Amino acid sequence: MKVGTDGVLLGAWTQCDVETRRILDIGSGTGLIALMMAQKFSEAEIEGVEFDPEAFAQSTENFVLSPWKNRLVAKHFDFNTFVSPHKFDLIVSNPPFYTENSKSPDTARQMARSASSLSYEDLLKGVSTWLSEEGSFSVIVPFKETDDFLSIALKFKLFPNHITNVRGHADKPIKRLLMSFGFGKKTCLEDELVIEISRHIYTAEYIQLTRDFYEKM
Repeated sequence: MKVGTDGVLLGAWTQCDVETRRILDIGSGTGLIALMMAQKFSEAEIEGVEFDPEAFAQSTENFVLSPWKNRLVAKHFDFNTFVSPHKFDLIVSNPPFYTENSKSPDTARQMARSASSLSYEDLLKGVSTWLSEEGSFSVIVPFKETDDFLSIALKFKLFPNHITNVRGHADKPIKRLLMSFGFGKKTCLEDELVIEISRHIYTAEYIQLTRDFYEKM
């Protein structure tokens, strides 16, 4: 599970309205989103939590080799057992995409893409525990999982405040939703992002959103 469009989208799209001193990346994989958070939020300390040992080792190496190594920490945890002395101003997660058991022959890929490793219920329960009162939680979720995810979020008093519908092309159905949550209920901003005009020809909106994170864009 290396660099993918979904992780780049989430990292580039994520914002936080409060002073951001502490950030938590749940299921950080090889550290992509955590690294993007370090680039975006120059004063923040970022923790990346990852259960898979190989991905954890890779994120540790990537953090050490980055310009922000003094503000990045990789932790090898099952998020269900995660503990911290403090809460977080911003939490981000690119969670598992399949609630059904994956049949991928690659065990690491199967774990990364199967909700058996961390259910939406467990994810959102943890977020509600570790998010500060005024903090923000950002996530990317497949369109078909949206209703279930929103229902579970409300159970933990997490309310959507910004939703971006993501389409691969303008004439294609919505594929993903970028969503931001907080404890305060307010009017939810909803908008749309189209990624490509044609194969590898990106829209102006996608370029504007992600250009700070690509060497060439």
